[in-house]
Amino acid sequence: MSKPTPISGFPEWTPGQRMIEQFVLDRIRATFELYGFAPLETRSVEPLDQLLRKGETSKEVYVLRRLQADTEGPAGDDALGLHFDLTVPFARYVLENAGKLQFPFRRYQIQKVWRGERPQEGRYREFLQADIDIVDRDTLPAHYEAEMPLVIGDALRSLPIPPVRIQVNNRKICEGFYRGVGLTDPEAALRAVDKLDKIGPARVAELLAETAGASEAQAKACLALAEISAPDASFADAVRALGVSDPLLDEGIEELVAVVETAAAHSPGLCVADLRIARGLDYYTGTVYETQMIGYERFGSICSGGRYDNLASSGAVRFPGVGISIGVTRLLGLLFGADVLSVSRAVPTCVLVAVTSEDARPASNRVAEALRSRGVPTEVSPSAAKFGKQIRYAERRGIPYVWFPGAEGAADEVKDIRSGEQIAAAAGEWTPPREDLKPLVS
Repeated sequence: MSKPTPISGFPEWTPGQRMIEQFVLDRIRATFELYGFAPLETRSVEPLDQLLRKGETSKEVYVLRRLQADTEGPAGDDALGLHFDLTVPFARYVLENAGKLQFPFRRYQIQKVWRGERPQEGRYREFLQADIDIVDRDTLPAHYEAEMPLVIGDALRSLPIPPVRIQVNNRKICEGFYRGVGLTDPEAALRAVDKLDKIGPARVAELLAETAGASEAQAKACLALAEISAPDASFADAVRALGVSDPLLDEGIEELVAVVETAAAHSPGLCVADLRIARGLDYYTGTVYETQMIGYERFGSICSGGRYDNLASSGAVRFPGVGISIGVTRLLGLLFGADVLSVSRAVPTCVLVAVTSEDARPASNRVAEALRSRGVPTEVSPSAAKFGKQIRYAERRGIPYVWFPGAEGAADEVKDIRSGEQIAAAAGEWTPPREDLKPLVS
């Protein structure tokens, strides 16, 4: 068999990196549960008509079909696709299970998603997301929009990563402002402004004219709004100073002030109001979020989301929600690429039990069982080689301790192969230092 060719955009971490990833997921999961979010996992596939219903996603969706697809069959082989985010399948889940759920429903979901975009540093075609959402029936109070940054701030602060800054905006501010200056297609204006960081203000002004019918003065006003940024509620005065009025604009300003002030009371400096943030997906209707790691701003957001009112509806019943998603693979990929995350050892094993002879292997197995029963990760040496070779095996694996079973009634001994210290020990009593029990991420 020839050497396999890697497929770009589908990362496969080393065991050490995978251990870091699991550590990160455990911390994120713990924070989500501290805030009362319940776990959920949805299927990986959704009907194509649902995946293509909202946002500019048609070029990114992976179609799922059997090699010998039966287009006439009841399974609808050519009508399924892999989900590109976790919000659309969550909305579908809420509709299907509304009668069994207690509202407001708070859930977290940690799963892989798939997007057929061009792979590059920090961007993948298969990646892991960690989402939280809150949905309610008919109405969802705006204070939930202010809660999202608090959860994410605590989750990311629990990780060994650079500090983050959450940029927040409100779609109502943008849409109300665009209406106030006379634009009749605010959605097209939003999509154009969302490209500001990628193509610059001059090209955005051209897009506003081409796609939203904006005059030169209207485009200038839209760009002036997008330039407003403040770490506190002073952004509201800057918006009003532009002289545009609209009821939806006023509503959006009030909601965003609440988000910024709530975040400032919880974690000063965590949030900044940035009115260029629009988010590309069409289903957002209120507050939107994007999160940057300090020092890695050029790579864009590592955590984003927003308020949606119309994604889940059945007849006259609506289930408005607000959610935010951490791009776990994106976050880790950037830090792995910069070589700034490490783990103290590449295996979970804390103790290697030496084997004096193959006939004595059962005795070594009993020692390992006793240590494992007390929560000490342990493995038994693969061979009864000379002790020097068994110690070198532990060194290569990064295992800090080697256990030597006592012969003919003599006491067992355990050796810290880093310091060389060797002491008598009993498997039912000895415990390694806390920092050695499990690999440490730094």
